[in-house]
Amino acid sequence: MVPAEDGEATNSDTLLRPPEQGHGPGHGSTRNRQRQGSPARRLGMTRRLKKDFKETENPEEAQKRHKEFELKPLYKELLYTIAHRHGKPSTKEVYTGEQLYHYIQQAFNMTDDEHHALMEKVQATEHPVCALQVVIKEAKGLLGKDISGLSDPYCILSILQNSKERSTRRAQAKPKKAVVKDAASEKEIFRTDVKKQTLNPKWDQTFVLEFEDTVGASLHVEMWDKDEELSLVQKLEDLGSNLQQGLARMIKDAKKEKGEDDFLGNIKLQLENLHCTEDSWYILEPRTETYPDRGKCHLQLKFIHKERDGTLSAGRSAYVNYCGILQQFVQAHISKQEGSGSWKGDLCEEGTALLEFYATQNDLSPFLQDLGKWVAYSKLYQSLEVDSTVLFQQLTSIEYHWDQQELPYQQKQELGDSLHGFLQYGLCLVAKYRDIFLPKPTSTSRLHTLLRVMVQICKTRAFQKLNPAQFDLHVEVADAVKTGTEEWFNIKKGLHQPMTKDLSEIVSALSKLISEIKEDIRLSKDMWNRVFVSAVQVDVFTVVYQRMDSLLAVEMRETLSQVEQQMEQSLANALFPVYLSLQAIHKDKAFVQKRNNLLQLTNFQECFREALPYWLNKAFSTTMERVEKAVQVDQLQPLHGGPAPIKHSSSAVDLAACLQPIAQLWEQLSWPDPEEGFMLMVKLTEDMCKISSTYCQMLKQRVKKLSEDSDQGCAINMLCVVVNDLEHLRSVLTHLPVQLNWAGLRERTRHVITDGQFQNTLPSQLQHTQAALSREIRSAVDTLGRQLNTDIESYVRSMATRRRLPSKSTEDAVYPLMRYLEKELQYMNENLVQENFNSLLTPLWTNSLKILHQVSTQEEGNLVYFQRLHYTLQCLEQCFHAGGNGLPLETLQTDEYKVVKTHLTQNALDSRQLIEKFLERKVWDQKVISGEKYGAVTLITCYRRSEHKLHVEVLNASSLIPLDSNGSSDPFVQLSLEPRHLFPEVETRSTKIKSCDLNPLFEESFEFMVSLEQCQAPGASLVVTVLDHDTLRSDDFEGEAFLSLRAVPGVGGKDAQSPDCDTPPAQIRLPLMHPKPNSDSYLKLLEARREDREAQAFVKLRRQREKKSQEV
Repeated sequence: MVPAEDGEATNSDTLLRPPEQGHGPGHGSTRNRQRQGSPARRLGMTRRLKKDFKETENPEEAQKRHKEFELKPLYKELLYTIAHRHGKPSTKEVYTGEQLYHYIQQAFNMTDDEHHALMEKVQATEHPVCALQVVIKEAKGLLGKDISGLSDPYCILSILQNSKERSTRRAQAKPKKAVVKDAASEKEIFRTDVKKQTLNPKWDQTFVLEFEDTVGASLHVEMWDKDEELSLVQKLEDLGSNLQQGLARMIKDAKKEKGEDDFLGNIKLQLENLHCTEDSWYILEPRTETYPDRGKCHLQLKFIHKERDGTLSAGRSAYVNYCGILQQFVQAHISKQEGSGSWKGDLCEEGTALLEFYATQNDLSPFLQDLGKWVAYSKLYQSLEVDSTVLFQQLTSIEYHWDQQELPYQQKQELGDSLHGFLQYGLCLVAKYRDIFLPKPTSTSRLHTLLRVMVQICKTRAFQKLNPAQFDLHVEVADAVKTGTEEWFNIKKGLHQPMTKDLSEIVSALSKLISEIKEDIRLSKDMWNRVFVSAVQVDVFTVVYQRMDSLLAVEMRETLSQVEQQMEQSLANALFPVYLSLQAIHKDKAFVQKRNNLLQLTNFQECFREALPYWLNKAFSTTMERVEKAVQVDQLQPLHGGPAPIKHSSSAVDLAACLQPIAQLWEQLSWPDPEEGFMLMVKLTEDMCKISSTYCQMLKQRVKKLSEDSDQGCAINMLCVVVNDLEHLRSVLTHLPVQLNWAGLRERTRHVITDGQFQNTLPSQLQHTQAALSREIRSAVDTLGRQLNTDIESYVRSMATRRRLPSKSTEDAVYPLMRYLEKELQYMNENLVQENFNSLLTPLWTNSLKILHQVSTQEEGNLVYFQRLHYTLQCLEQCFHAGGNGLPLETLQTDEYKVVKTHLTQNALDSRQLIEKFLERKVWDQKVISGEKYGAVTLITCYRRSEHKLHVEVLNASSLIPLDSNGSSDPFVQLSLEPRHLFPEVETRSTKIKSCDLNPLFEESFEFMVSLEQCQAPGASLVVTVLDHDTLRSDDFEGEAFLSLRAVPGVGGKDAQSPDCDTPPAQIRLPLMHPKPNSDSYLKLLEARREDREAQAFVKLRRQREKKSQEV
């Protein structure tokens, strides 16, 4: 299981030596044991003593001496045992003598000549006195032979030859129940005690019965009821307790002779059918069938040698011989396994049978046998592959026998020394567990089982009784681990000792040592701690960590003190892995239990302050070099591959990878001091921002260089890639706070850095760099959009040129522009990332609106011209929105867009539509007017569908303004239906003139023959004009009001679809209005269409009204 040199002496000669001879003076004293050195030191001393002895003796002579004085006596004992064996072994198969001889010859490696020579010596020895040891334990269920219903049982036993028994039976005239009494002499008969008045007697008496041969011999055990003479008074008392059975018993007693005992039953066993040892219940057989069920008796039988030749093994005790034989059998068995794993405690059946024969013949108790197995196995464990479960079994057996049987003094001492010696050996293995038990599942399970065996030893009553001094296994294991850890550290330190005093070699040696320590601590935490905690409740990780902490702190300070004031880049680079390893070790302190004192490596980072600037400079310079190389080889072509297209170039990917080590450096450093950590983060962020800005400038130079020899298409394509690269870089910087865990840093520095200081430093740096990148992106996007803007303006102006107006339809005129935009925007969408494409669309859309507005203001009055521009605006909106995939409607429909759309929409209407819009606006103004500044007029209106007539009754006017010199007016009302193109045949109607009346009462009705469709047409209105009649000049304007015909009862509403339903008339009061001169945009548009007579006539009428208006 473990190397021989890791245990005590393992040669067979020392194993067979009595235990007290193998230890120094006072070895059995616990006080002396505690004064001894550590397990490792004792072990080393033992090895040195053994080595010196072996060097002075020839190995061949030693082997010859061992065979002559150790193995041959044991071999003779086994030859003697085989020759004089009796009984069957407990094995499945019964082996012949030749088979057993062959087995021991191989086990002891004896030649044929040696075997025959030793066989002759054994045959010349005295034969043993063979005997059967019988232990009569108890009986139960016996017959009651006394008047009381009970019996006074006792047993007689003897060994009889079958021939003698038969002759005795033939000599008897009448068969009798007694056989032993008549067939054996008195000295051959053995008797137990008489147990009074019981049917379940217990004797537990041992008898040794000699015999010459088992063939034809049998063991007879007869059980009798002792019959004593009783007085009549006593018999009557017994009779009263059991009348019926008592009478029968009295009658039977009267017939038999006085003093004659009653037969209870017998047992007859053929010796040649018995095993070496028997422990069974045997049924008591009757002589007649009167009472067939007579109970049973518990017997323990064993074939022993009452006397045995003492010259076979030079006076050694049978116990010592048993241990030697057992060890030799085990060694032979293990040697035949040929690497099939550790020994599980099983032997071949021949060996098991021989051990059983020997132990039985020499009457070795089970306790001594288990003790011998423990001593042998525990010693074999130190040199051979013995499974620890074998030791568990023997410890359990010893614990079971401890209270059952008292051991002799010498065996007690041997057991105590063996248990304590195994513990000391186990502690030696524990101290060197790193070297002996490799970190793999099979080895850890072996260590775990060893520790459990040690725990089990300490729990046994034998160990507690034989080792009264205090032995705390928990403390002993912890001390052994501490000692072993220090020795392991010193060994590793010596292995990595630098050959010269060169600082780089010194630092390299320290780095290798710390790496090994880090790995050892990891194994202690992840693997060994589970083993020790589950087995002995020792937190081996805490023990190892605290010891390593103190040892490593001293070593680190001694080494780094040599580097002070001599720091340079190469040394700093060599120190970085040292720092990382120490940091990993320091992080494991969270798993340390019962930390009473501050760990010595708590502020380990202070030793590396001098190297920190060199680490930062190294990271910055290395990253900058990689970025420069990435840009130099970048052809500014988008990468291809994968399910999603990649629109940036190789340098953008390389840049993100190059920045990653700087972020990783921050994570690796994990600087414990919060304030210093904040300054470190400021430096790292500054470096990353500087690298990003430099990358931006290098990209601009690179695209400029590559564009010199390229056509315009390639140049635009490269510029698109540059924009995407910058956008990718901005995205990388956006994730920087999360990547560097600024939130965690903010929490750590909250007590030393204010929120204002934090925000004005780190986020400010990043925002400044991102703003610079955004400006560069906008500049590049503007460059891409500049040509597009120029082309869009050319297409718009070409489309709207007057000379092209009659040649094409509106759709055909706009098609070239839309085809161009579709092609260019598709190209940009394919070559720009979505963010940059959107940033290109927004200014392009804004500029398109400006172009449309500029072009629309350069031409007036041309309807076709504005219709094309209006259609172009609609097409552009659909193009830039792209069904929701382009710019959102919120971005498109700006205030500027609304102005342009309104302007183009109005100019794209024909004259009649403009007049309708004008009237609709007047109706709206009529609804929202407040007050009656110029008076009001009251009407009653309705539309009679059955007659297709519009009925209007003018009731009165009120609060009119005086327009005559006498301070009054001569008002009358004109009614006209507008627009005229809807009502060309309807004449204007007028009321009578009311002289000198500012509140005239008219009460005149008028009817207009118009259709319902005319009344429901857009802009259809009733225009009410109030005039002041003048005889010598034109009438003066009092005011006007507008009423939408859709508001007239019977025109609109829910009854609009019922042709024969007439709605009751309704009264309405309309305030009078005066138009504001030159304020209406629709009139201006109509006025601009000088070639349209209808428009000019309408404008002329309205301008005349405006001249008479009192509004300014």
